[in-house]
Amino acid sequence: MGWIIAIIVGGVAGWLASMVMNRDASMGIIWNVIVGCIGSVIGNLIANQFGVAGSVQEFSLTGLLVAILGAIVLLAIVNLIQRGRVR
Repeated sequence: MGWIIAIIVGGVAGWLASMVMNRDASMGIIWNVIVGCIGSVIGNLIANQFGVAGSVQEFSLTGLLVAILGAIVLLAIVNLIQRGRVR
């Protein structure tokens, strides 16, 4: 059951991050889920360095915010690689 919640929260986090980074038009629902899930892993790595624990497998606001932060970082890195700058 935890992986289903992780996919749903990852999709929402990826969608919100793509809205923040102005990439929503170029991404579909599958890419939003992928970016959100990978972003949650990146966000957890960053948050654990600061002592913040948040997991998307048990839905919590902290876990969602960490996933959104990680997805934004991932999209910023993709923007740097694709365009040579962050939007």
